[in-house]
Amino acid sequence: MPEPYDADQAVSAAGMGGAMDLATSEGETLEKTPGGPQGTGPADKPRSLWSDAWHDLRRNPVFIISALVILFLVFVSLWPGAITSHSPLKCDLAKAQQGSESGHPFGYDGQGCDVYTRTVYGARTSVTVGVCATLGVALLGSVLGGLAGFFGGTWDAILSRITDVFFAIPVILGGLVLLSVVTSNTVWPVIGFMVLLGWPQISRIARGSVITAKQNDYVQAARALGASNSRMLLRHITPNAVAPVIVVATIALGTYIALEATLSYLGVGLKPPSVSWGIDISAASPYVRNAPHALLWPSGALAVTVLAFIMLGDAVRDALDPKLR
Repeated sequence: MPEPYDADQAVSAAGMGGAMDLATSEGETLEKTPGGPQGTGPADKPRSLWSDAWHDLRRNPVFIISALVILFLVFVSLWPGAITSHSPLKCDLAKAQQGSESGHPFGYDGQGCDVYTRTVYGARTSVTVGVCATLGVALLGSVLGGLAGFFGGTWDAILSRITDVFFAIPVILGGLVLLSVVTSNTVWPVIGFMVLLGWPQISRIARGSVITAKQNDYVQAARALGASNSRMLLRHITPNAVAPVIVVATIALGTYIALEATLSYLGVGLKPPSVSWGIDISAASPYVRNAPHALLWPSGALAVTVLAFIMLGDAVRDALDPKLR
């Protein structure tokens, strides 16, 4: 007797694979299984969107270079003592603005602090702020935007008006106003500010992606079979709507690192004795002619970090967007 057909299981499999895996007529990429010429070997196995994207990323030099830079930054953030034995808060005014010497390759800043050590420890602050802000923005924006796109109606209208209000707030001006009244000297007020003003962008991306995904045939089939709203969201819609959110969040991570440095430079972000590239750039600006090295190294580290995350986001976007292939 033939085995009974499980329709719900078939719909789940179609949903997890995405709309690109439903039919070969829609342009899916087939991965040939080894063994014999076509037609005589095992059946062709379709690749999912994620496996296809990973296949492209592994062959993209931009992704490899940016990923290596980011891995190095993460390593430095977690274990700064592995590449420097000095303290970023230990300064000697007698060596203020001096150039490089043995054991201090980047020289000293205006307070006699080791620029190399402060540049290394500044990576921890930037990576922490960027990663935590991105996770908070992606989580809050995805949930609110996904629910608005799925249920629509009044909830969608209210959320759309709220996002319009937040989009009207200038980021730098909002940071000057909100963070100027904060007395805490930790990274959390800065992260909270970024999440507060950053979630509307992710929310709109998630909303549009969910609206597109819920119109696909496999979602309509799941609804016809009696699947609950939570099951459709978690099993069928989310896996196929999350790709644009990941792309935007990856690119935004570099933007948040630059924003933290900007706010710290203006004096409303992190404040001494915290170690931040923005603080060091601000402190080195008045005497850039006498000691340009104190400005060059933290500025260069900031530029390379932001560029690495933007390049990573571009590579991920090219791999996940079928229209760009």
